[in-house]
Amino acid sequence: MAFNRKGSSPAAIEARLRLMRKLQAAELSGVPVPLEDGDFRPDQQPVVRKTRTTSPFGVLLVTVTCFKFMLFGCYHSTDFEVHRNWLAITSSLPFRKWYYEATSEWTLDYPPLFAWMEWCLSLFARFFDRAMLDLDNLNYASPRTVFFQRLSVVALDAVYIYAVREGYRILTQRSISAKIRTLYTPSFIFAGLMLWNVGLLMVDHIHFQYNGFLLGLVQLAVMRILERRYFAAAFWFSLAVNMKHIFLYMAPAFGIFLLRQCCWPELSLRGFNLRNFLVLGGIFGAITTVSLGPFAVLGQLPQVMSRLFPFQRGLTHAYWAPNVWALYNGVDKILTIVGPKLGLTDRNASVGALTGGLVGGQEHSVLPSISPGFTMALTVIGMLPALWYLWTAKTGEKFIRGLTTCTLASFLFGWHVHEKAILLAVVPFTWVAISNARDARLYLLLIISGYYGMHPLLFTAPEVPLKFMLIILYCYTAFRMFKDRFAAHGCLQRLTLPLLDWRESLYVLGFFVLELYNCLVHDCVLHLGGRLPFLPLMLTSMYSAVGVFYVYIQLILSFFHGLDR
Repeated sequence: MAFNRKGSSPAAIEARLRLMRKLQAAELSGVPVPLEDGDFRPDQQPVVRKTRTTSPFGVLLVTVTCFKFMLFGCYHSTDFEVHRNWLAITSSLPFRKWYYEATSEWTLDYPPLFAWMEWCLSLFARFFDRAMLDLDNLNYASPRTVFFQRLSVVALDAVYIYAVREGYRILTQRSISAKIRTLYTPSFIFAGLMLWNVGLLMVDHIHFQYNGFLLGLVQLAVMRILERRYFAAAFWFSLAVNMKHIFLYMAPAFGIFLLRQCCWPELSLRGFNLRNFLVLGGIFGAITTVSLGPFAVLGQLPQVMSRLFPFQRGLTHAYWAPNVWALYNGVDKILTIVGPKLGLTDRNASVGALTGGLVGGQEHSVLPSISPGFTMALTVIGMLPALWYLWTAKTGEKFIRGLTTCTLASFLFGWHVHEKAILLAVVPFTWVAISNARDARLYLLLIISGYYGMHPLLFTAPEVPLKFMLIILYCYTAFRMFKDRFAAHGCLQRLTLPLLDWRESLYVLGFFVLELYNCLVHDCVLHLGGRLPFLPLMLTSMYSAVGVFYVYIQLILSFFHGLDR
């Protein structure tokens, strides 16, 4: 068969597209695709001598690791001092005093297992700068201290990298389209989006935290569920919960799915597997006992719980996370300003009650104030459709959709949610985004709205161009890879962004208009910087919240209309 290097005939192109549709439909399932007469066949390509090539995963890993080292000199937030103080607490005091120590305002408020990890890090910290382990050395940030703490984040990212590598391995084993030439394989898209996750780069390696390490534990649990290794999944998730209690929001999803698949695959009294139920309970109980047991023996559990769940901090953080309460607060502020003019509210209502940058308890001026119990009830209600879906789900991909929806419910309706918590939904959802165009579309909307809502965390002048460059390049790359992957499905429309309809495209373009207002119009044109300094942040949170809520609703609708199939 002659091979045209400059192009192919229309018939050959059509045959290739037909095969791509079949391959992409069966990509993640691994089911062989029968070829029909007229289909393009890989053996029709010219024989090319195989040469040893560098692993795409290795290239991605090396480049992103080098980039992380380049960020060592960037701005770091108060979280840097938080973790330095925890190093000092765990290295200087016996564990019975850890949750009582209050020399610094940044007291220990993570579970004991994470505190023990800080203790392990302190064993190495003394070789870099012993002064960082002094309890009274508040706000200490010597060059060696900065280097050590930045290096510890990069080192602990090994857990996250291992989880991504496991996903890359699974996709490579299942991949069928490697037989034909495609620009972006599912395994490459997954590894690229996960390793270069711009949210983790901004939050961990600039702002400073250990989210990559913690989310790596959760991602390992997800990978084990995809492999149907349910006991291993229970182990990794139990470890994650005992490292950071925010993962309790994911517990209903993991609990329901593991209970149904591992203990009660057939809904009958005799079908309940008591042995598996006891093993699952034993795994979680053993890890929790190791973590909390010593403090329970000392009678300190109430003190530990008061640190882990500080409800006195208020409904929203100083900077509102892009969730329902950002919209609620925004409406309250609008009513506070417009209400007196319409005779609806008292003119003496406090305009800055929720926009003063405070973390403590806050009261709404016009709308009813929200209690922790109400947010908990609303979160449970928001999870119910996903939990029912998980009860009937039988595949790992459906589990991830249900898990993402539960996480979004907690993000949208939870108490005192941080903007960084959107990572809990984005990271696992990456897996199903590569499976079909509809999930890829929702993923694109989620990373744009979620990561734009996160960018005010980096507010210093040197980091402003860097953060926008990272977000724009990451989103552009995601659009480009998904456009190539799903081009054969006919999901692209004219005059819209790839995979999005015209309404969603207008919403995404609205972020550019909003940022133009925030950077230029608000202060330089309207001169509102002195009167309404919080307005740009409020608009950022509210506009981003619309996108996150839209993705949540679309996932719920897919459960009832069978669009997830």
